[in-house]
Amino acid sequence: MFEFSPQSKRRMTHFKANRRGWWSLWIFILLLLICLCGELIANDRPLIISYQGHLYYPTLHQYLETDFGGELPFEPDYASDYVHQLIAAKGGWMLFAPIPFSDDTVNYDLKEPSPSPPSARNWLGTDDQARDVMARVLFGTRVSILFALALTLISTVIGVFAGAIQGYYGGLADLIGQRLQEIWSGLPVLYLLIILSGFVEPNFWWLLGIMALFSWLALVDVVRAEFLRGRNLEYVKAARALGLTDSALMLRHILPNAMTSTLTYLPFILTGAIATLTALDFLGFGMPAGSASLGELIGQAKRNLQAPWLGLTAFCALALILSLLVFIGEACRDAFDPRS
Repeated sequence: MFEFSPQSKRRMTHFKANRRGWWSLWIFILLLLICLCGELIANDRPLIISYQGHLYYPTLHQYLETDFGGELPFEPDYASDYVHQLIAAKGGWMLFAPIPFSDDTVNYDLKEPSPSPPSARNWLGTDDQARDVMARVLFGTRVSILFALALTLISTVIGVFAGAIQGYYGGLADLIGQRLQEIWSGLPVLYLLIILSGFVEPNFWWLLGIMALFSWLALVDVVRAEFLRGRNLEYVKAARALGLTDSALMLRHILPNAMTSTLTYLPFILTGAIATLTALDFLGFGMPAGSASLGELIGQAKRNLQAPWLGLTAFCALALILSLLVFIGEACRDAFDPRS
């Protein structure tokens, strides 16, 4: 049975002692779960339809209007009165999500010009294209968090590998790695994105690949310093004398100690990734046009100063996410502090 070591238990105790960071972690996990279940919270399709004694799930399967007694072989507009009458005529019913809009659903029933203020139907109002702001914030937050998590994972793998090679072997490998790192870090990332966006349309994976080429540089120096220090420790020398290979020494003995300082950087890398994606979306070099994103919402707020709910919503969403990650980072720093 898996059991934590005494050192891991001590670190967990220190992490829990930071109440702000501990509760921020749970709030962030809850926020992530809510965003991952976004289709169950904001969707223009019903969650369940009962029709002629059978249950249908439009969020999972695509149905035609003819399946509900209609005339056209196309997907029905579930919000229309015609579809409501077709289903009600057979004693059926529809269960909608709390927010009956997707991130790209246009509300044609607005009584005011868009962007419209918050109402009972649109909790946070609509943007300048009559799309529900709450739904776009929900899906935009999911994209930002998933992008940041994927970028942090890729950056950690590449950064730890590069730093471990430089720190453990030193010499020529370290010299060449340092020079390549200096050249690579001097490349203008934003200009490269602007130039490449003229050849291909930016999307989630394209942006992730470009950002992953540069984001790993932040971890290399930290891991390199830990491996430089760890390779000269007595227990590492003893393990080498017993015949352990370099890979076994790096993975079993030096890497666990090096990860202590590395883990404290991860929440801040997450914060930087979210801020970077938001900035790119705001400048127009991020996600494809029309995609739900926090940066695109900030851009709409700049163009529609008469609609303050757009800017306030984007600011509150970003402030909440970034604050939670900073508090988690502080708790990780306290937990892995060797002086504690």
